[in-house]
Amino acid sequence: MNADDVSVRYLDEIRRQMRGHKRMAENAMAQLNDHDFFAVLDPESNSVAVLVRHIAGNMHSRFTDFLTSDGEKRDRFRDREFEMAPGTKRADVMKKWEDEWTALFNTLDSLTPEDVLRTITIRGEAHTVMQALNRALTHYAQHIGQIVFLAKHLRSKEWKTLSIPRGESEKYKRVAPDPRKT
Repeated sequence: MNADDVSVRYLDEIRRQMRGHKRMAENAMAQLNDHDFFAVLDPESNSVAVLVRHIAGNMHSRFTDFLTSDGEKRDRFRDREFEMAPGTKRADVMKKWEDEWTALFNTLDSLTPEDVLRTITIRGEAHTVMQALNRALTHYAQHIGQIVFLAKHLRSKEWKTLSIPRGESEKYKRVAPDPRKT
């Protein structure tokens, strides 16, 4: 396998991982009513809505002009992503979420195998495209984990699992055939 093949597979995998994380977050958020979407557990916590705004703000900054400008845009005001104006509507927060995921996937779709090892900057620091994409994936996975945790906490007994239900792991085991018996 040559470097281009590895890069093609890498880009396919990063798209798959991003789609999976987006789907997981959306399946968790779908279980929340509007009150819970904006709920804050304590003064130092973030609501699901705030996490969504932050992820979207990060995506906008990182994936606008991805290959040609620094990933921390001058017009980004990160601290504001953690503030929720009174009267903010869930639909508005979710529109921004969807818009920025679209931008992220458009950027990923525009990348070529040759781009994977190109150098870009984030906050003036050099990263290969692969490093920048891994950084974004890790960042989004962390916050999407927080979204899932909050949604599960807020829904409690009404929570519908996003993976294998408790006590049912044995049903989902894939047992490899015993090579000695073949």
